[in-house]
Amino acid sequence: MGKENQKLICLSARPEMVEINPLQTSLIVVDMQNAFLKQGGFWDQLGFDISAAPALIKVTRHVCEACRQAGIRVVYLQNSYNEKLSDAGGPTSPHYQKAPSLRMKRQRPELTAQPTVVGSWDWQMVEELTPEPGDLVVQKRRYSGFVGTTLEMCLRAWEIRWLLFCGIATNVCVESTGRDAYFRDFWPILIEDALSHAGPDFNRQATLYNFENFFGWICSSPSLLASLNNG
Repeated sequence: MGKENQKLICLSARPEMVEINPLQTSLIVVDMQNAFLKQGGFWDQLGFDISAAPALIKVTRHVCEACRQAGIRVVYLQNSYNEKLSDAGGPTSPHYQKAPSLRMKRQRPELTAQPTVVGSWDWQMVEELTPEPGDLVVQKRRYSGFVGTTLEMCLRAWEIRWLLFCGIATNVCVESTGRDAYFRDFWPILIEDALSHAGPDFNRQATLYNFENFFGWICSSPSLLASLNNG
């Protein structure tokens, strides 16, 4: 039996229920790295509030486990730069100028943390969310996981249509990847309580509003887990 003939699961979401086929669905875990979630990481050294990190890691771990059991492929996006940061675009690139970790590394050279340089502790996924055999890890050098990566090629090869999103930051890398997914005719679904935003809370609210009304759907981890268990 082909994937398209598998039973669809009804997922309670906003603005309306959405049906997904687990075998044509991927969970996109965005940038769950030490740099953004752990004490001593780059965001912590920059003064970002990481107090929500333990709860986010816990929820994301439950979601990953449930998705694997349901046959949903888990894809990790990993913010990654080489040691010289030459793949960040250089001084003429807006990304090089605007990305907080890159900007602050230049302005505050005394910082010991690394802005997700490949092989560094900051770059590594948090221990609680270590990828498992069968998971895909996609290294990215821009906010969107689709830019300059093999993500779309892999999703197309797997016949994926629906994308569930969790991770950090709601209004930056999650939103950028989710919008690009929508433009490529994937169905983006944000798991609201498995996301963490950067900056004031109105950033989170704006992203959720945009996806609920223009780019996709919003669900919660309890509703997702319930749908997978009852599917």
